[in-house]
Amino acid sequence: PQKTSFHRSQTLDYRNGCAFFRLPTVGIGGEQLHVNQLSEAELDELSSIRPTLTYGQAKRAPPSDFIPAYVAFDKKILKFDAYFQEDVPLSAEEHYRIRQVGIYYYLEDDSMSVMEPVVPNSGLPQGKLIRRQRVPKNEHGDHFHWKDLNRGMNITMYGRTYRIVDCDPFTQVFLQSQGIELNPPEKMVFDPYTELRRMPLRKYITPSDFDQLKQFLTYDKQVLRFYAIWDDTNSMFGEKRPYIIHYYLADDTVEVREIHEHNDGRDPFPVLIKRQQLPKTFVDKKTTFPSCVLEISDQEVLEWYTAKDFAVGKSTTLLGRPFFIYDCDEFTRNFYRDKFGITDFQPVDIRKKPLEEVPQVIPPYNGFGFLEDSLQNCFSLLPKPPRKDVIKMLENDHKVLRYQVALESPNPEDRKRRFILSYFLSNDMISIYEPPVRNSGIIGGKYLGKTRVPKPGSTTENATYYEPSDLTIGSTVEVFGHRFVITDADEYVLNYMESNAESFPAATLQSLRDHFRPRQVVKDTAISDSPIPETRKQELDELIVQVQEELKLHNYLNNRNIQEEFHQRDKDGSGILDKGEFLALCNSLNVPTSNVLVNKV
Repeated sequence: PQKTSFHRSQTLDYRNGCAFFRLPTVGIGGEQLHVNQLSEAELDELSSIRPTLTYGQAKRAPPSDFIPAYVAFDKKILKFDAYFQEDVPLSAEEHYRIRQVGIYYYLEDDSMSVMEPVVPNSGLPQGKLIRRQRVPKNEHGDHFHWKDLNRGMNITMYGRTYRIVDCDPFTQVFLQSQGIELNPPEKMVFDPYTELRRMPLRKYITPSDFDQLKQFLTYDKQVLRFYAIWDDTNSMFGEKRPYIIHYYLADDTVEVREIHEHNDGRDPFPVLIKRQQLPKTFVDKKTTFPSCVLEISDQEVLEWYTAKDFAVGKSTTLLGRPFFIYDCDEFTRNFYRDKFGITDFQPVDIRKKPLEEVPQVIPPYNGFGFLEDSLQNCFSLLPKPPRKDVIKMLENDHKVLRYQVALESPNPEDRKRRFILSYFLSNDMISIYEPPVRNSGIIGGKYLGKTRVPKPGSTTENATYYEPSDLTIGSTVEVFGHRFVITDADEYVLNYMESNAESFPAATLQSLRDHFRPRQVVKDTAISDSPIPETRKQELDELIVQVQEELKLHNYLNNRNIQEEFHQRDKDGSGILDKGEFLALCNSLNVPTSNVLVNKV
């Protein structure tokens, strides 16, 4: 509130008619500003340069004219003679190659280039090896300078090492003028293979004591043929392979041909070793000698294979592979007999020995599935279903032999149970069904599904199953540990066996006839109304007593109502009812029926 002046200080002023800028000394409200004032050090400096402020800056001599490097060193180049060594890995005539180059250093921009003189017909990409550029010296970003170059030293550029041997006179004068001590010059190294090519070829003319022309004229088109085998069973997936060895007498060359058979799974290459001279003994064979790449001459071989090196029954090694000669042709036998006096040409038997059969052990049956079906898993990884007798299935389709069986059991409740055993003639399978009986406390229904039932004492190696000839009245059938006694059968069983009597034993057929004979007598008696014989009358009385005893076991039955119902059904008063009508009437009256007693009645 004590401030009365709030305007900004004037900073524009005129002196000698010229406008100039001055720094403000006071701020708003007239407060003194210390920011724009000179310090003590600045005031001392001003006091010391008062003459300069009064008379001005003293004049200095003008500097000399500046000459840039691209003008001073224009077209000035340092040239060094050098070479580098290059490996030749895939050549038998040279192991390395010497290539001469020229290294050029341009003083105007410190760049370098490497040039190789072009040699006609060299087959190499020559000329400019490194284009003009600043060549890096190390990984720190430094570049090569002319101070780093000298004679008799190695220089590495982009992974290739060059040997500097000399330089031109200008380069020598320039480096010496700069105070660099030059090494003594070296001789340029030349390429040995190029120098060898420049030498004149030497011709060797060696007189021969063997007349090759005579040999050719005498033995032309005469070939010794040997049958050999190469045993390669020691290696993985190896085998014995047959070959034919041809020895040409005209020029002592050997050829090995392959023998192919139909569907042998091999490519049809006819020749294993082409016709050539094969070395037997080398002069001094080293392990590093590349015998499979270079052509072998007489200088490396001490002895070649001849006709005397092949014989029947002996093994011969050709190019590292052993061949066993087991036979030869007739011309070869005659040649050896006349030339060398050999008479033993017994061929060697090379047939394969039959393999020892290993008995196949069948594991025990585990109870799952059918025996024949489970047995297929022991013969193949992809089991096939066993073959079925289709003719038998078609001839006996829907033909079923039914028997009534009783269960043998120490339990008295199980002895009264009755079952229907069905034998299917189409596939020899058996099924067992238990008819449901009311108020018996046992749930009836399927007791055994369709399956083949083996006989007692049957094994997996020699399995025997129940057949229709084994099912006789009174015989016992053992089904997986349960014993059943056959008590009755359908009349169709007797009719079928009588129509095919030649397929069943006489004892089986006679047991069925004896079982059905009382029924046939009763039927014939009822039809003819003739008096019943005394023996039949006794059997009928015994049957009536059995029926009455069976009915007495069921106290809930009303005998009077049962008698009235039977009289009502017997409309003609004959005393005879149809079997189906009789069973339906008993079912409606809740009268338990025993199949054995019903069949006897």
